[in-house]
Amino acid sequence: MKIALAQINPTVGDFTGNLTKIVAASRDAAEKGARLVVFSELCICGYPPADFLEKPSFLARCQSAVEELAEATGELSAAVLVGTALRAPQGSGKPAVNAAILLDRGKVLLEQHKRLLPFYDVFDEQRYFLPAKSQQVVELDGVRLAISICEDAWNDKDFWPHRLYSIDPMEELMRQRPHLHVNLSSSPFWHGKPALRRRMLAAIARRDGIPVLLSNQVGGNDGILFDGSSIALNARGELIAQAASFAEDLIVIDPFEAKSIAAEEDDETEAAYRALVLGTRDYIRKCGFKQAIVGLSGGIDSALVAAIAAEALGAENVLGIGMPSPYSSQGSIDDSRRLAANLGIRLEVIGINGLFEEFNRALAPLFAGRAADLTEENIQSRIRGNLLMALSNKFGALVLTTGNKSEMAVGYCTLYGDMVGALAVIGDLAKTRVYAICRWLNRIQEGEREIIPAAILEKAPSAELRPDQKDTDSLPLYEVLDPILEAYVERYETPEQIAHSLAVPRELVQQVVRLVERSEYKRQQAAPVLKVTAKSFGTGRRFPIAVKVQV
Repeated sequence: MKIALAQINPTVGDFTGNLTKIVAASRDAAEKGARLVVFSELCICGYPPADFLEKPSFLARCQSAVEELAEATGELSAAVLVGTALRAPQGSGKPAVNAAILLDRGKVLLEQHKRLLPFYDVFDEQRYFLPAKSQQVVELDGVRLAISICEDAWNDKDFWPHRLYSIDPMEELMRQRPHLHVNLSSSPFWHGKPALRRRMLAAIARRDGIPVLLSNQVGGNDGILFDGSSIALNARGELIAQAASFAEDLIVIDPFEAKSIAAEEDDETEAAYRALVLGTRDYIRKCGFKQAIVGLSGGIDSALVAAIAAEALGAENVLGIGMPSPYSSQGSIDDSRRLAANLGIRLEVIGINGLFEEFNRALAPLFAGRAADLTEENIQSRIRGNLLMALSNKFGALVLTTGNKSEMAVGYCTLYGDMVGALAVIGDLAKTRVYAICRWLNRIQEGEREIIPAAILEKAPSAELRPDQKDTDSLPLYEVLDPILEAYVERYETPEQIAHSLAVPRELVQQVVRLVERSEYKRQQAAPVLKVTAKSFGTGRRFPIAVKVQV
């Protein structure tokens, strides 16, 4: 039996657009000889639909979309396996079920509900969905299919040292003697996730002795990114097919006959860049916009954001704005011009010296007798934020913020200043990773030209808000700071553990931890962050603001 894995990029709530993609891919798969075409989890309504699931009209549209799909694919030779939300039984206490629907020639052969509902990281599924009480195998042309939905395949007691659930739905399905395991997924991306997913599924295939196929969503929805990378494994856990990463794709495979292939080496730097390009493109376009504005400071962070935006949207749709203050170096202005020329984007320069003087003059009576300090630095940043938002309003383009994860972690950023904007493109990249991606971008040009000017890569990081300012005036070297932040923010290690494992002074770790905890109020007012690590700031990391933490 030939089976197609149809990897599409759905938009939450766009039933018409999603159905168009599903029908087109189903027809393509049928023409290529597939008997079954498999789509991703909740592909009809888009994932994650969040509180739309509490709206009866949304769930009614999910049901009517299934009926429309059955009619549109009724003449096809390929059966269609799709994911959607449906109404939960009345009185169940939940509004919806997370369902996989198998359609064959216009008829529903199976309606399977998801059993394991994740409630960690970015997932809120227990808030909305009623879990299935059982699963059943379905037969198609004599082939017995075990159909699971994403998390239902993520609780193998032989693979995970610590399981999150007391049951494994696959054990129940395997008791029914299936020939093939098919999984519909909306599995978000983070560093190392595709390789982990492949190892986990390979372990299941070897344990159960049957091929395993996974069709995964691709695309960005708000800050959550989906890499696709749909895969097929034989009964020995060997890779026999893999779809593209970070792009829509359709692959057709006979899981019982295909020969094994070598898995491509994962390049985490390239994967992060491609994920951010996809996430930026989808956020802008799915929100109904076409253009973006980036404040260019001549620094590494704004350079990378501009490069990502140019690739995501096209250089003609990106406007760079330089806003030099009294403390901006000529080198930074020149570097911004070189960057814009390298990327092919338009650059406009608005000097803020006069505006800064006017702010200082207006505040002088109230500030009398007080020395200049961080207040005046932040005024410069907030002037720039106001200018960027004025341009956004006038031109209908979204502002992309340029702060990185290291800065957001310790509060080295200005509310209503450099934090203004619609999307924090690199808000989940530590500063050292920003440098790594920029160096990678230059390397892939193979000597043709540099993308990020060498001067930007070589100069010491600085906000340039006071004379001769350097980031190290306020922070440790990023090579020291970033491992501390990764341990504390992503792995929840204690200051004692961090100091021991990294061989750094405990006092330094405590200082960093205090900065992290004191900055929560800033992060909760920040733009959505594109998530590329296991623990990003935003929906997947929830802490109160008003706390007193002992470090």
